[in-house]
Amino acid sequence: MSSESTLDDEHTFKILIATDIHLGYLEKDAIRGNDTYNTLDEILKCAKTNQVDFILLGGDLFHENKPSRRCLHNCITMLRKYCMGDTPIHFNILSDQTINFNTTQFPWVNYQDENLNISIPAFSIHGNHDDPTGAEGLCALDLLSASGLVNHFGHSQSVERIEISPILMQKGSTKLALYGLGSIPDERLYRMFVNNQVTMLRPKEDQDEWFNLFTIHQNRSKHGPTNYIPEQFLDEFLDLVVWGHEHECLITPTRNEQQLFCVTQPGSTVATSLSPGEAAKKQIGLLRVKGRKMNLQKIPLKTVRQFFIQDVVLADYQDLFTPDTPQVTKKVESLCYAKVTEMLEEAERERLGCPLTPEKPLIRLRVDYSGGFETFNTSRFSQKFVDRIANPKDLIHFLRHREQKEDIKDDVNVDYSKLLKTTAVEGLRVEDLVKQYFEAAEQTVQLSLLTEQGMGKAIQEFVDKDEKDAIEELITYQLEKTQRHLQARGVITEQDIDTEIRLYRDSKKNTTEEENEIREAINRAKAHRVERGSEPADLDIFDELADVAMDSDEGSVPFTPPARGRGRASRARGGRGRGKGATASEPKPTGRGRSQKPSATTQSRSIMQAFQATSQRSSRSGAATSYKAEEVTIDDSDEDIPVMKATRPPPKPTSSSSFTKYSSQSQSQSSRGVAFDDSDEDEDNPFKGPSRQTRR
Repeated sequence: MSSESTLDDEHTFKILIATDIHLGYLEKDAIRGNDTYNTLDEILKCAKTNQVDFILLGGDLFHENKPSRRCLHNCITMLRKYCMGDTPIHFNILSDQTINFNTTQFPWVNYQDENLNISIPAFSIHGNHDDPTGAEGLCALDLLSASGLVNHFGHSQSVERIEISPILMQKGSTKLALYGLGSIPDERLYRMFVNNQVTMLRPKEDQDEWFNLFTIHQNRSKHGPTNYIPEQFLDEFLDLVVWGHEHECLITPTRNEQQLFCVTQPGSTVATSLSPGEAAKKQIGLLRVKGRKMNLQKIPLKTVRQFFIQDVVLADYQDLFTPDTPQVTKKVESLCYAKVTEMLEEAERERLGCPLTPEKPLIRLRVDYSGGFETFNTSRFSQKFVDRIANPKDLIHFLRHREQKEDIKDDVNVDYSKLLKTTAVEGLRVEDLVKQYFEAAEQTVQLSLLTEQGMGKAIQEFVDKDEKDAIEELITYQLEKTQRHLQARGVITEQDIDTEIRLYRDSKKNTTEEENEIREAINRAKAHRVERGSEPADLDIFDELADVAMDSDEGSVPFTPPARGRGRASRARGGRGRGKGATASEPKPTGRGRSQKPSATTQSRSIMQAFQATSQRSSRSGAATSYKAEEVTIDDSDEDIPVMKATRPPPKPTSSSSFTKYSSQSQSQSSRGVAFDDSDEDEDNPFKGPSRQTRR
């Protein structure tokens, strides 16, 4: 495109592009707590200064799935400050907005709401940090959407087929088709692309006149065989792809020579990990579109905290010291001190003339001590820079490369840490660690009932989203399904049971059935959380209620009860008046008083406690378990517990769309929409880029 000054006319779209703002990251940190808020303020101020038509966010606006009140308050305050006003909007929406914004009760763009006064519309997809959860499928962006501050789009409500309907905009003679797809687990989306289950709809009229802009939030770099989305999967009619989720700033558009579109990766606006990819200078983009041509202007951010990282391999300094050198640890410490000082001096030079840049930079020194070297006390070393850097606790990171052990003769005592090439695990997710562990333990310690994907997903929900019942519900649900499967097959012998369980488990690997089971178990955990409400509940009570619904043998327990069981073994049943140690014919107490019980154990549960709770609960619901009569006693300290059967809220109905079926695409649309074309051929190879318009 030509010079930028000639582009700002009534036919040019001006779009501010940013991704991965991670609002609220480390908001409780005394030094870095306001970093994300200052950067969002700078981004919105930049949008207002440049008089953009709208703001496009590529996911992960929030760092937490459940942002704090302070985070939401600051976000709403800044959006209201910069995005509301009397400035007129110079573009129109031509598509059916009930399809574009199908997650809200106000299915229209916010600047067309007669009750709002919007000067800069903001469009955003959700990321993996602020993705929809719960029975209603809501996320933090839906709160901003309901309040009229952000237009949330790109939310797919189907797990079987994805149809991406664009937001069609027109400014003067320029027509822009904005596509968006919120974060979806990479393995699932990869499989859907391979199976031609992802479709991008196109306007039927004047297809060659539209500039097609696509926003996606997925892994771009390859983290595994299917744990990323290749660029070749995307349709070739696209003009520009804004790729979120990747934090490294590669904002300069790169051309994909096979699909013939350009990809820009703005990266994050805050360093959420001390890795080399975060060290690149943070920038946002000002995109100008006129006709089918574009120009992307890079805008460096001034409020981002500086980050410098450097690697030191001690084995490369043999001229200074070796592992056998006297007082080698002090010499290594002196070398690290010199390296940190160099980075601090470089940060000081770059900060000159830029008062908005925070004073204390982030410094990371990764020290490879392979070859017989010893580590030193990092806490004592960091105290030397506590007043000069923002991350004194994370200043030094020791790592040691190890050779991969090929022949493992001892199948019992396996050191799985030696199977990894390095001890550094920066950037790995919880599910990646689970998968790596079981891949390394394939021949010795392998899951027999659960799959690696299911276990990794449950632990991720436990860690990332505080779903305390995710692991327990997954194990219980899988155990119930396996028991029903064995009963249906009529398997009796122990050997046949083991074989059938293994075959049943392997048949579900990497299938839609496995994903549905994981989703059902997580929904159960969420339903339990909804039942408990915001206050911590006594988990034993819910186990007792589950026992009532599970079996009718009230007076029996497993033959070998656990030492500290739930419900029957160690607690008295208030509703039934049954306990341990006396006959059931004794009178039931009438007192309503309840003894005080500790609440700390119910509020914070570790992963190991989740597994222990499951093993105790599962031992009561086994398919073939011996039972014996139990003597019961009365505990007059428990009150009556009403037995209520948990009800699951009905699934949210999918909004009606005139583009959900290809057979209906050729029909005339409503007055608010534009007809879409369905006359495209199928594709067999997703990596090949033949001439096509849509993907079926």
